[in-house]
Amino acid sequence: MSTNPEEFQESVTKELEVVKDRVRNLIGNAHWGEEGRYKEAVLMNVIRRFLPSDLSAGTGFVVKSEARRAVHERITVSKQIDIIVYDNRIPVLFSEGDFIITTHTNVRGLVEVKTKVENAQLREILRKSISNTKIVGDNIFSGIFAFEYNRRNSREHLVRTLESLGEDGKYVNHISLGSQIFVKHWTRNGPVRSDGCDHDFYGIYDFSDDGRRPKKLSFSYFISNLLYSVSEHRLSDRLWLLFPAKGGKERYRVDTACLRRRGTVS
Repeated sequence: MSTNPEEFQESVTKELEVVKDRVRNLIGNAHWGEEGRYKEAVLMNVIRRFLPSDLSAGTGFVVKSEARRAVHERITVSKQIDIIVYDNRIPVLFSEGDFIITTHTNVRGLVEVKTKVENAQLREILRKSISNTKIVGDNIFSGIFAFEYNRRNSREHLVRTLESLGEDGKYVNHISLGSQIFVKHWTRNGPVRSDGCDHDFYGIYDFSDDGRRPKKLSFSYFISNLLYSVSEHRLSDRLWLLFPAKGGKERYRVDTACLRRRGTVS
């Protein structure tokens, strides 16, 4: 019996697409907040399904102390984070159902979840994600996951927005814009090269750009990269399943955002 890893991964996307509109079908567009929270829960449940037993996923806040012994320490608190992947072997500060408050020490991944993203909104979404990730550090998975993306937006606008991050781009390393557009941060000395860019960069991948059959692999590549990033164990025995695009993901790269300037989103 032959395996079909592409079909398996696309089935994850199909599952997310099937459930994402259920609340809207029942309540219409009158309660966008409730619909958004539902979609956060849907994605969280899918992520939990694949996490190893020493990791958990919740929603809440990350707290960081600037000093260990001072009576009046400086405490930094993140904005609310949609999905926090954390090491459950380290105690959290507070837990009630899916809601947690924890320190930065046991955080392995952060995800901002959006129902739909327009390019004009992306700058503010990136600013929030960068702010939250800076509390933890740039050595974690930090992603933005949008169930829908307006493909009528110009790719040039997307590239300019990403390039404006400069070195701060390292604080948001994976972006899924709908089921077909995937964005990944690469370091200048990493395994993937970019012609004409001597700095870190974002690769922009369009899985619909396939002459045979457009693929819907952005959601699964986002989740697979998260699993690969947060796991303490090497996953080289299953790369064929995690990243199944025939010919490799690089054949779907349609653009590059070069992170030349040091800066922040403003």
